[in-house]
Amino acid sequence: MNRRHFIKWTSVGIASAWGLGSLSMARAAQPFKVVVMGGGFAGATAAKYLKLWGGASVDVTLVEPKTTYHTPILSNLILNDSISPAKLGMNYDTLTGQYKVTHKANKISSIDPTEKRITLDDGSTLTYDRLIVAPGVDFKYTNTYDVNKVPHAWQGGAQVTDLRRQIETMPSNGHFVMTIPPSPFRCPPGPYERACVVADWLNRNKPNAKVIVLDANPDIVVEKESFGARFSQYGVEYHSNVKVTAVNSDTKTVSVSGAPRASYTAEVLNVIPAHKAGASALLSAAGLLSGDWAPVNARTFESSQVSDIHIIGDAQATGVPKAGHIANSEAKVCAEAILNSLHGKPNNSAQKINSACYSPVSATEATWLTGTYSYSDSTKAWIKVNPSFAAGPPSRKHYREMFGWSSNLFSDTFA
Repeated sequence: MNRRHFIKWTSVGIASAWGLGSLSMARAAQPFKVVVMGGGFAGATAAKYLKLWGGASVDVTLVEPKTTYHTPILSNLILNDSISPAKLGMNYDTLTGQYKVTHKANKISSIDPTEKRITLDDGSTLTYDRLIVAPGVDFKYTNTYDVNKVPHAWQGGAQVTDLRRQIETMPSNGHFVMTIPPSPFRCPPGPYERACVVADWLNRNKPNAKVIVLDANPDIVVEKESFGARFSQYGVEYHSNVKVTAVNSDTKTVSVSGAPRASYTAEVLNVIPAHKAGASALLSAAGLLSGDWAPVNARTFESSQVSDIHIIGDAQATGVPKAGHIANSEAKVCAEAILNSLHGKPNNSAQKINSACYSPVSATEATWLTGTYSYSDSTKAWIKVNPSFAAGPPSRKHYREMFGWSSNLFSDTFA
């Protein structure tokens, strides 16, 4: 894949190239009601495009307790002071003002699929014709410990700032130990990117410090050549097939199996637990889960277990990567499918979704990675489109382009 093709796909505002152009919808006598749970890249994009394409034919309510969404994308740059946390805070002003999405700053406490009704944490209720669930991820902790002392910093916001503070104040000869969960987890390159960014900063500011990475996976999951080379350059100690068995937040110790030692104690301990669908208790009670994730009809992202409820983003179980860019793609496919269904129109089966990202490996260089998936009528699944999968080595040019890519994605989702 050449550079021009990569930039085209990562522009994300190219719905018409996927057969998702603006839909001409006749206004219903009473607007259809769609409720969207979760205001991240999946939920916010779905809410926006339902109104952009559906117009007055659909009432859209976004249920998201936060008024500001702190994007995990680029958040590792907070750890080396390359970006301000405030730059990664997104609000819903454009969605509510320009697109007329109703924002409820609440949590959903229960879902009644039979009555098509949800109950909010303030006791109020909402009915829906379609419900979109986009809760992101939650974590499977090995044991109870203080996550303020041992932050995962994997959802953006305060925990990332706390982790940054710990790195800044660690002794000059201290240890930064990070654990990587087994796949699937949010943002496949993210942990390796973090290890590089932290190691680069420590090499320049605390050269006697040590970075140790304990990976539950058999090897580096993506971009092995680029990340592996940087690990060698920065002196990162990397171990694969390591399982976390316990965490002690008071002593900053992680107990493991499969590593050279049975436990590691560090001045900064960054444990990223294994993942599961966000709001898993709520989703399980509604019959949406099978194991840790929510199975769906891949073409429409409608639950394969409960009708008229769609799951998009990290919580769904189609097997595609869990990351912000592809969540934005999924949201558009889902929005179009819902509008077509509500208006009695057929769905276009020839759909594609794209996964793309840039990953900083230092304060001045980044890699890039992209891949396209096409919906297959025969397998009823998203399959890789070859040779669309490609990656680029670390460079200053890619680092500069990273901000254009992220700006496009942020704007397409929230503006």
